[in-house]
Amino acid sequence: MENLIKSQHRLTHAILWTARILSFVSIGVVLLFMVGEGFDYIRLKLTEWILFLFFPFGISLGMFLSWWREGIGGSITVGSLVMFYVIHFATTGKFPNGWAWLVLTIPGFLFLLFWYLKQRLTMSWPSRRFNMMA
Repeated sequence: MENLIKSQHRLTHAILWTARILSFVSIGVVLLFMVGEGFDYIRLKLTEWILFLFFPFGISLGMFLSWWREGIGGSITVGSLVMFYVIHFATTGKFPNGWAWLVLTIPGFLFLLFWYLKQRLTMSWPSRRFNMMA
């Protein structure tokens, strides 16, 4: 039983650090696109500003917060992605093209998975606190 707990702890720890590294990469890629494409905020329309609020700003904020509060940050990231898709569909009648939108938000899903697993481990073994540093 002790080995099972240790292996679950290691898996959960690996998910956390994978999410952290990928969040750093995702935010970097988004910033590179904005700088490389010459982001011209003056020409944006109102709907584009609203979309920008959710992607990339909302997802980046969520990933940043996830380093300290995985559940809240992951929820903001995934929620921002969902709102981006909903607003894009409502204003254009179609979903955004490509898979990059989803790939760049994978860390948000991993942070939520980590948060869920951490809650399960903590609740199943109340005498043992989940220690991320162990």
